[in-house]
Amino acid sequence: MADYRKLWWILIAILAITFTLLGYFGREVYREAPPIPDQVVSATGDLLMTDESILDGQTAWQSMGGMQVGSIWGHGAYQAPDWTADWLHRELETWLEIAAQEEFGQTWHSLSGQQQNALQYDLKTEYRTNTYDDATGTLHLSDRRTRAIAETADYYSRLFSDAPELQSTRASYAMKENTLPSPERRQQMTEFFFWTAWASATERPGNNVTYTNNWPHEPLIDNKPSGENVVWSVISVILLIAGVGGLIWAWAFLRKHDEDEPAAPLKDPISAIALTPSQRALGKYLLLVVGLFTFQVMLGGFTAHYTVEGQGFYGINTSEWLPYSLVRTWHIQAALFWIATGFLAAGLFLAPIINGGKDPKFQKLGVDVLFWALVVVVGGSFIGNFLAIAQIMPPHLSFWLGHQGYEFVDLGRLWQIGKFLGIVFWLVLMLRGIVPALRQPGDKNLLALLTASVVAIGLFYGAGFFYGERTHISIMEYWRWWIVHLWVEGFFEVFATAALAFIFCSMGLVSRTIATSASLASASLFMLGGVPGTFHHLYFSGTTTPVMAVGATFSALEVVPLVVLGYEAWENWRLKTRAPWMENIRWPLMFFVAVAFWNMLGAGVLGFMINPPIALYYIQGLNTTPTHAHAALFGVYGFLALGFTLLILRYIRPSIVFDERLMKISFWWLNIGLVLMLFTSLLPIGIIQFLASASEGLWYARSEAFLQSDVLQTLRWIRTIGDVVFIVGALGVTWQVVKGIFFPNLEPAPYSDDEAISERA
Repeated sequence: MADYRKLWWILIAILAITFTLLGYFGREVYREAPPIPDQVVSATGDLLMTDESILDGQTAWQSMGGMQVGSIWGHGAYQAPDWTADWLHRELETWLEIAAQEEFGQTWHSLSGQQQNALQYDLKTEYRTNTYDDATGTLHLSDRRTRAIAETADYYSRLFSDAPELQSTRASYAMKENTLPSPERRQQMTEFFFWTAWASATERPGNNVTYTNNWPHEPLIDNKPSGENVVWSVISVILLIAGVGGLIWAWAFLRKHDEDEPAAPLKDPISAIALTPSQRALGKYLLLVVGLFTFQVMLGGFTAHYTVEGQGFYGINTSEWLPYSLVRTWHIQAALFWIATGFLAAGLFLAPIINGGKDPKFQKLGVDVLFWALVVVVGGSFIGNFLAIAQIMPPHLSFWLGHQGYEFVDLGRLWQIGKFLGIVFWLVLMLRGIVPALRQPGDKNLLALLTASVVAIGLFYGAGFFYGERTHISIMEYWRWWIVHLWVEGFFEVFATAALAFIFCSMGLVSRTIATSASLASASLFMLGGVPGTFHHLYFSGTTTPVMAVGATFSALEVVPLVVLGYEAWENWRLKTRAPWMENIRWPLMFFVAVAFWNMLGAGVLGFMINPPIALYYIQGLNTTPTHAHAALFGVYGFLALGFTLLILRYIRPSIVFDERLMKISFWWLNIGLVLMLFTSLLPIGIIQFLASASEGLWYARSEAFLQSDVLQTLRWIRTIGDVVFIVGALGVTWQVVKGIFFPNLEPAPYSDDEAISERA
């Protein structure tokens, strides 16, 4: 412990400070969340809505897929509008039309510039002035605004029904007919949409910015970036440059003290350990990984096609039973399930190795039980998603059994509980192998770090239970990002780092000292930016300026450790020359090299593109976000899970010889397909939307007229090329794993490097 005492204390201090920040400002989220009025009344005293009816509207929105049908406050799907921005703009335009008729007897567009300026001044004054009475919990609205709300609500009630006059609009938005069949629930949903728009337009008491920090960009009421937004954006860029410079200097300096690499063993030490029954049982986990991977990839192509043919698939009307909201839900959930399964399998493979090459008692039984529990949770959650979005499931059961409505945690609460219990059970299985090893003499620092990451993965998913069906959406977002950002991007990153270090150390390829020191330093860097960096997702979710400041500051530091990952990729690649037997795991190693590359590009470059407040102000809810999400989620965690899968396959089927032709096609087509998907379609669309958002407003960048423009339609069709290339690569990996499980002794066809180069060209 003494050799690593300083590194451990640094990590512990970072965790203590960063979680204190996350908790303290999380308390501010609770205290400063936009109020949901007890009652909303008109100028004549009529009761328009209550807090209960607004929350009823929130649950109605959740039941139809929530964030998978457009977005709220910029979070969700990208084909339909952001309902907050869209409602706000429609209500403002309706108010101006009513005012023009009342004051001048003309339409808005027929007024003179002077008349329009006068009404716009009145509009801004009315909408930005806070008329909520905190003492009575009452929001007072003018008669003119009440009429504007009613007309806007009527449009949405018709849009989410099967009104024939809006059929083409629903197709443009990839919405199925009669998205929300109940007229009563549609009315309640419009109240929820109104409230999110009200919070976006109304200034906080004693402040000159709205509850959502002036988001979305809406010129009609002067919603534009605040001074604090600009200041903290500049600070984040300065910190990024300083952090990168400091890291490179320190890293280069510390490298001088690295000890010499150990001599590589003549034979693979891991292959010399006899397979245990629990390790042999992992074959079905690998099949589940590639099965869900293939399913998810096919759904990805299906989902992308809905962006050009909103209610069908090449002329076939598929939206009635398999609408965009459902296939996008399944696409995201399948990704989370197969990636998590790959990580769980990696841990279960390591547990007996850590335990001295033997299984704890009943370990195989536990591995089998966990597998079938995963199958039940996956199947149950998918069926629940279908029944909820089809509006077959009773409304009161939707959140629990059907669809929570929140992106990345779409599965019903019961299935979420099942998933959590499965992860905790995995934690128990892991600790049964780890704890006895920790009691043995010797250097256990690397194992201690791996253990800490395993415990964190097992427990931190429970953050998703701190909100419920009717929880305020600002508070829900705080806890949701604990899962999406902190659990996935934080603790899984540490687990991956420690697990790979442990594997390479066990192979005798790197010294335990170097592996331990590098893992502890990496964990500190990941946690320093990653924990408080969670707040960069919450700039405009009803939080205050201090939350923006913390998020902007630390999310810049998230990028810092990613700049040296190019060298890490080279180091991983160089390992293949350390010993002849390394050729047997060359392809898993190639996937780990890809992880380092995409971590730098997808999580680093494309991640920082949307991190500064000034950038995110204009591009939140645009296709720049899925550009980062695809590059980071699949590029990093997807390639990592597939690398783990191939590595485990190599050891549980010792006689396997990877098919060189198949693996080259798989690896390169996956990478090339991802590049094509991002840089020929998603990113160009996002940049064009960014220009529209900055010049006209977010409502326009997500509007039917803009999304259906010829250039964006063409770019969405171009994505098909990248999707097809990617699908070919995915099928190749899947077939390699299937062959390896069922036909490990099948000899691959001879294949030369010249053929590979020719085929790629």
